Amino acid sequence: MFYGEYQHSMDAKGRVIVPARFRIGLGEKFILTKGLDDCLFMYSLDEWSNFEAKLKSLPLTNSSARAFVRFFASGATECEADKLGRILIPSNLRQYANLEKDLYIVGVSTRVEIWDKERWEHYTSDENLSPDSVAEKMSELGI
Repeated sequence: MFYGEYQHSMDAKGRVIVPARFRIGLGEKFILTKGLDDCLFMYSLDEWSNFEAKLKSLPLTNSSARAFVRFFASGATECEADKLGRILIPSNLRQYANLEKDLYIVGVSTRVEIWDKERWEHYTSDENLSPDSVAEKMSELGI
């Protein structure tokens, strides 16, 4: 399970250090792909396999299902951290998530997310994610 948020900087080549605690959970090799909310998702190979099984079960005849599978699979790449704990984020994924220099790397239970610093701070601001609005959404979801 992945929890917490960490600030890191991406170098000019598109490399960023993945926090050691996340690297342990992700394993030696893992999957990086487009995520929702304009961020990137990282999955361990086991968790990606679970997710991929769900994608494969979607009906090929449904255009929304095909688009959903295409969205995640076409952006997916296998990653491996170097000896300094860095990964290279491909340019297409950097562009998709509008990643600049300063990033947040966030643990979200079964996956890790990479966010542009400004986008994360806006997303988590009180105007977007106040405790009251979180409580209301939890109630709506039956939590």
